Amino acid sequence: MRYLPTEKRDPNLLVGIEHSDDGSVYKLTDDIAMIQSVDFFTPVVDDPYMFGQIAAANALSDVYAMGGSPKTVLNIVAYPIKTLDPHILAQILQGSSDKVNEAGAIVVGGHSIDDDEPKFGLSVTGIVHPDNIFKNIGAQPADTLLLTKPVGGGIITTAIKKDLLTTKQIDQASQVMSTLNKYAAESLTHFHPHAVTDITGFGLLGHAFEMANGSDVSFEINHKNIPLLPGTKKLAEENIFPAGSRANYEWLKDNVQYDKSISQSDQLILCDAMTSGGLLISLPQQEADSFIDHLRTNFSIEASVIGKVIEKKEKTIYIT
Repeated sequence: MRYLPTEKRDPNLLVGIEHSDDGSVYKLTDDIAMIQSVDFFTPVVDDPYMFGQIAAANALSDVYAMGGSPKTVLNIVAYPIKTLDPHILAQILQGSSDKVNEAGAIVVGGHSIDDDEPKFGLSVTGIVHPDNIFKNIGAQPADTLLLTKPVGGGIITTAIKKDLLTTKQIDQASQVMSTLNKYAAESLTHFHPHAVTDITGFGLLGHAFEMANGSDVSFEINHKNIPLLPGTKKLAEENIFPAGSRANYEWLKDNVQYDKSISQSDQLILCDAMTSGGLLISLPQQEADSFIDHLRTNFSIEASVIGKVIEKKEKTIYIT
């Protein structure tokens, strides 16, 4: 995104590429703005139906992270149709379709190509009121930082490829990755978030950096409060990381200060390149407990307080 050429600014473009937000937002009327986003990737689990579910949840998440409701979906398919059973593709599409239905959206078409390696994802269009957009900037000092899903998805999916996990661990991670951010995002509309984003390929700290940097503030994050997928810490200690996590760590090293007590593996966990992670939310401190209780009571979602927003300091993120 950051390498795209600068386009002439349209006054109806409410959110563009300036802050690497989760989607674009274009105003159609005084009451309706359109959100657009797209995402696709290679399989992260072996079960094709679950892969379709995860891919859909991941793509739909961008609309939820903007405060919107997804409406229509286009499938993006790359598949070696001559060498891989078409039934596998059918299962991927069914998994995605079921998740899209859960979101209240509809699949209206798509595009496919013959490719050597399977890839799948969605282009999603949603709507939001122009006055109610969630952005990944706007965090304010004294805000509480909340996270709605555990991290470690990149480490777990790397371990799946290496056949290092039990069936139970795979099922646990798949359940988290396939869970829609719909319920957390819709609950958030009853509160007053200052900034929202979802955690995906740049990892928790990568997306936190974009939020803090764009808001001209710093974050203090307590690494002990960050929930992890089962097995993540042990795998990290065994040096099981995707290349993207290491790339994130290198990208962020000049902007993050880690407490000396935090191990290298724990630092890399915080940079883990994930698929279909949770929402990172900067919320007024006085609303945090009510939001957590609302999610727990109504949806059995355990949001975690992971830190706070502070005035801008030398580093963008401080990990304690």
